[in-house]
Amino acid sequence: MVRLKSIFIGFIVCLCFIVLLQNTQVVEIRFIFWETSMSRIILFPLLIAIGFIIGFIIAKRRRKRI
Repeated sequence: MVRLKSIFIGFIVCLCFIVLLQNTQVVEIRFIFWETSMSRIILFPLLIAIGFIIGFIIAKRRRKRI
């Protein structure tokens, strides 16, 4: 079972790597009054990290309530 999990994680990492390599265009980001341009290869991992941090904080707060 552990080997299957490792293979699945490796497969997901490979897919993420392929998506990053295929999306290198520069995009413009607007948020309220803030505006910037950056490559998608930087934007995708940044958004994933922000989502992970938010999910971690929410899960931690829910555990404290229980």
